Amino acid sequence: MRITIVTDAWAPQVNGVVRTLSATRAELEALGHVVTMITPRSFATFPCPSYPEIRLALAGPGRIGKAIEDSRCDALHIATEGPLGWAARRHALRRGLRFTTAYHTRFPEYLQPRLGIPLGASYALLRRFHAPAANVMAPTPSIVDALTARGFANVVLWSRGVDLAAFTPASSGAASLPEPALRRPVFLYVGRVAIEKNIEAFLGLDLPGTKWIVGDGPQRAALQRRHGGPGIVWSGARDPNDLARLYAAADVFVFPSRTDTFGLVMLEAMACGLPVAAFDVPGPRDVVGGSDAGVLDQDLRQACLRALAIPRDRARAHAERFGWDAAARQFLGHLRPVAA
Repeated sequence: MRITIVTDAWAPQVNGVVRTLSATRAELEALGHVVTMITPRSFATFPCPSYPEIRLALAGPGRIGKAIEDSRCDALHIATEGPLGWAARRHALRRGLRFTTAYHTRFPEYLQPRLGIPLGASYALLRRFHAPAANVMAPTPSIVDALTARGFANVVLWSRGVDLAAFTPASSGAASLPEPALRRPVFLYVGRVAIEKNIEAFLGLDLPGTKWIVGDGPQRAALQRRHGGPGIVWSGARDPNDLARLYAAADVFVFPSRTDTFGLVMLEAMACGLPVAAFDVPGPRDVVGGSDAGVLDQDLRQACLRALAIPRDRARAHAERFGWDAAARQFLGHLRPVAA
């Protein structure tokens, strides 16, 4: 099958959407399918307002339409609700092409604290975007239920996976800390440093040892000024290929976000034998749940301290339930032929 995926999120961005689509493409190609990616790298771009690290494409429906037609796809998937996604949607509707979409990011919950946009208005726009899709793929049962309750139609589950060969407890350097300043126990956060990640809830906790922040983003400078004292180490963005070593070197992975749809970093951490501490909210509830591979609690400090007692092999065993091959086959099953 020839599959075309349109996405506003792609390398050099480093986030869960990019990792999901990259892994899915690799698995689909391993199954013998031909995958064409239409991404911002083929167009002029401009910085996303309030998040300049993300570049948005300048491309109208005509250019996107030509790229879709040139791909001669059997199935069309529109992965994101950005400029490329809207242009691809418009072309598909004009040509009468069937397509699927995905709900990767809870944009309404992100935009409300940043710009003050009411949740109802954002969800109305997203409902309009996804309404013509043959299937709307959501990453967890909680998100499927939440979107259905908000009036989205044809919402189906498309789970996520983790590279169990790349992320292992035996990762190189696991026995020693990469940063000499880190005192154990080490509580690690990896991800974007942005308001929606709720990192300040982690930084304000009274915990022993070290809080280690790995990542960059628009809130880093402000948070580092407020939380730059002893016991907190800021390492900035790291090469994704180095993440397994960092996970394996820490004692607990802390995931303070209350708005993520999934949280791939939690799977990566557990695959390296690192137990998770998080709030008991959708995302962590779906990924960690009652697995005993982590602790979910509305008291994040208690979750962090209790997670220290979880054996690393238990975290790894839970992560082994999530493989990209199964996730890719699930994605494949939700696709629909472009011709009705």
